[in-house]
Amino acid sequence: MATTSDYQVTGMTCGHCEAAVREEVSGIAGVTGIDVSAETGELTITSEQPLADAEVISAVEEAGYSAVPRQA
Repeated sequence: MATTSDYQVTGMTCGHCEAAVREEVSGIAGVTGIDVSAETGELTITSEQPLADAEVISAVEEAGYSAVPRQA
């Protein structure tokens, strides 16, 4: 069963930023979908199982940005 995880990303300003985040997050095992918006700073990840926040935050930081889990 697929799960979704929501994060707020800071520092993104353009499509290139979105692509960098998408590329890093797509490397996380089990990720099946990524929706990222520089305009709103929102990142939603669909995955096969729940993801560890630390793993997602690390991937976003690798792309050069900061992320925190968004509360529902």
